[in-house]
Amino acid sequence: MTRYGLLTLALIAAGPALAQPPGLMMREPPRERLRDRLAPAPTETLADATAVLADLSRIPEKGIPPSLLADAHGVAVIPRVVKAGFVVAGQGGHGLVLARTENGAWADPVFVNLGGGGVGFQAGVEATDVVLVFRDRKSLDRLLDGKGKLTLGADAGVAAGPVGRRAMAATDAKLEAEIVSYSRSRGLFAGVALDGAVVRPDARSNALFRADTRPEVAKQVEGLKAVLDVMSGATAPAPAAGVLMPPTALPARP
Repeated sequence: MTRYGLLTLALIAAGPALAQPPGLMMREPPRERLRDRLAPAPTETLADATAVLADLSRIPEKGIPPSLLADAHGVAVIPRVVKAGFVVAGQGGHGLVLARTENGAWADPVFVNLGGGGVGFQAGVEATDVVLVFRDRKSLDRLLDGKGKLTLGADAGVAAGPVGRRAMAATDAKLEAEIVSYSRSRGLFAGVALDGAVVRPDARSNALFRADTRPEVAKQVEGLKAVLDVMSGATAPAPAAGVLMPPTALPARP
């Protein structure tokens, strides 16, 4: 192929980027742009996160201690974190964070991405659900402001969380980490090592969520908050077809 032919192909390939305003061309690395484009729709993430928490709420003796959630400043749920994903080096996943408001209620979700090489999977596990419990406001605000990433173990101390109602009493005095982390895979739920993993806001998903004013989406959000209230002991468990499993929020999970 001639030099001019190669130049023509290069200009065609670069066309979309050259058409962008100068401030948008290199706003984020190509890997992160690809990851954001492949992120699930906000409604799908809401459904998956609700399903993860609803499943955990059914096993209180082997789940996150209610007292830990009752005192939490926020909770992140990242369903199906994939090991060795090609979009994010090492591991990657997409999920959401809910923070408590001043009156103790749960605020609307903020969508985030999880990546990095520090996700400690169990041997042979290729995907897992990850839950982070924020024990202070400083590390949480870093995500809520949408101004930067949060590196677990560097920007905020992280530790594998205790499991079960009775475990909390024995470990509370020693648990000083700002964030405690959990994973669920193949029916097992336990604390997980996440040093070096990076959590960052997903601007595209957050913009899509804010623009979606459909009543069914609001219902999904309320269902997610209700499950967290049940898990933290704020409310009694609802009937199986009620709050814990809103039909619009819980599609079947593979």
